[in-house]
Amino acid sequence: MADIAALPEKDESDAIGAAARDQLKSFVSRIERLEEEKAGIAADIKEVYAEAKSFGFDTKVLRKVISIRKQDRNERQEQEALLELYLGAVGEF
Repeated sequence: MADIAALPEKDESDAIGAAARDQLKSFVSRIERLEEEKAGIAADIKEVYAEAKSFGFDTKVLRKVISIRKQDRNERQEQEALLELYLGAVGEF
């Protein structure tokens, strides 16, 4: 039986060809850069909400407005109808 310690260590990067390895590194770098940009944009959005709050606007409602404006009109109307139906069913209307 061969001594396991005597076997040369296999570099895991050998399992991936050089071109694939370079492509993978490129994807990782791009994703990392985009994540950094996303963090910066998130900080900018936070500042805008803080500014709106300083002018007396309710940021919870403002966030809801942003959320609603992202939705398709038909989808939003369907959700509103279901909300009214559910609230009516539990006696909230």
